[in-house]
Amino acid sequence: MRKLGLIMLLPVASLVFSSCGDDSDEGIMVQDHDKNEFMTIMHNMNAQMDAMQMTGDADHDFASMMVIHHQGAIDMANKELEKGNDATIKNMAQQIIDKQTAEKAELTSWLASHTPTPNAEGQAFDAEMMDVMEKMKNWKDIQVLTGDADSDFAELMIVHHQTATDNASSILHHGHHDEIKEMAKMMIEDQNKEITDLTAWLKNNGPANQ
Repeated sequence: MRKLGLIMLLPVASLVFSSCGDDSDEGIMVQDHDKNEFMTIMHNMNAQMDAMQMTGDADHDFASMMVIHHQGAIDMANKELEKGNDATIKNMAQQIIDKQTAEKAELTSWLASHTPTPNAEGQAFDAEMMDVMEKMKNWKDIQVLTGDADSDFAELMIVHHQTATDNASSILHHGHHDEIKEMAKMMIEDQNKEITDLTAWLKNNGPANQ
């Protein structure tokens, strides 16, 4: 059994950055990560993933991790519906809730009927997954968050989705169960599209344009 190590970076301090092409003196007001509700959700999600016991079975560990990971996305999307103002981002949040709630139910059902079998392939996958999760923890902690719900949700959901697609790509190489591989392919397709859409929205509506 292996546990994911917990290594957290210090939150980004409250600083003022100048936005690109902005001649004003105000710039971008950065919110302390400890005060950001979306970041709090991600920290809680990371803590649950760090506490998860690894079995050495690639499919089982991927499914178990994705149940936690999906719930993090659902919680963030619900917070966006509560706090956000942009219709496009709120619509994307609702789509994330719908898709990932359904996928979480499928993963949970599969786990209930599956007994993990440790093997070398599973241990290799677990090592890759730990590296991906460490990348996510570090990447999210260097995000510039402003306290604007729509922008912060979009910024952090890109980090969140990239982690899912990285792990889904890994399970395609290390997994053995067709049901899990098919779900992984769907995650890659759906979440890569959402990353593209979120990035395009941020380009036109993110902090640099405020």
